Amino acid sequence: MNSSVRIGTRGSALALWQARWVQTMLTSIGLKSELVPIQSSGDQQQQKPLYELGVQGIFTKELDTALLAGDIDVAVHSMKDVPTQLPHGITTAFVPKRGAWQDVIVTNNPHWEAENSVVATSSLRRAAQWKHKYPSHTITDIRGNVPTRLKKLSASDFDGAIMAMAGLLRLEMLPKNSVVLDWMIPAPAQGAILVTALAENQEMLSNLHPLNHKETAQCVEEERQFLRTLEGGCTAPIGAHAQVVDNGIHFKGCVTQKDGKKQLIFDAVFDLDATNIGKSAAEQLLAKGAKEVINE
Repeated sequence: MNSSVRIGTRGSALALWQARWVQTMLTSIGLKSELVPIQSSGDQQQQKPLYELGVQGIFTKELDTALLAGDIDVAVHSMKDVPTQLPHGITTAFVPKRGAWQDVIVTNNPHWEAENSVVATSSLRRAAQWKHKYPSHTITDIRGNVPTRLKKLSASDFDGAIMAMAGLLRLEMLPKNSVVLDWMIPAPAQGAILVTALAENQEMLSNLHPLNHKETAQCVEEERQFLRTLEGGCTAPIGAHAQVVDNGIHFKGCVTQKDGKKQLIFDAVFDLDATNIGKSAAEQLLAKGAKEVINE
């Protein structure tokens, strides 16, 4: 491949960081590339909470369209934003090594755990898990990219805002007044990046395959399988995290009622060569009434 690989990306600071990181990976295997920023409808619609928009792929569909139209050669996504079923004709090119998967709370108040605190997030999953742990707290919406949300938080009287640790670290914007929420189960594939290409572009797929991080790819596939089996989109309060520990895979998944009152958790360690972990975990929660918890 002598021509430059056109890398499609959203235009936010975090998306551009991720695309540049992918660009350095392509450089490491001798491929020239250029960035092609494309604005997504999710970035344009800042007024409503994400769960009110109710659209799967709201941050990915414009990149999918550009890929299918031949305007770009690969697309770079935050994997947690990608629907579990890729559009026809598009496939995974590679999954780089995962970043931090945890959520953090960036605090305005050292006593943020006190009763009746006000905490900001636009994520239904984060809100539901938070209300389960802190039922007296009030959840308020906050939208925008990472720098925008930090700015909104500092100008507000909120006690804190819940954000993904990966984005804050990648932009070198993790504040000192932040606390890692190890108890919160992240969105499936949180902290992971997905690079897609056309399924018919076999030369591109062959060239990029060595960049795939097998352990990350295996874990996020199980998490997304869990989400797919529960038939939950990005608007559903579903969390999942798989991690290789010793000679096994530790899988933790949850569904939480929107108001936080009910929560079902799956937590088990599987053999390293086990398959359909996410599907099995989801089926066990479905047998315990997960569908009713999601829909209530």
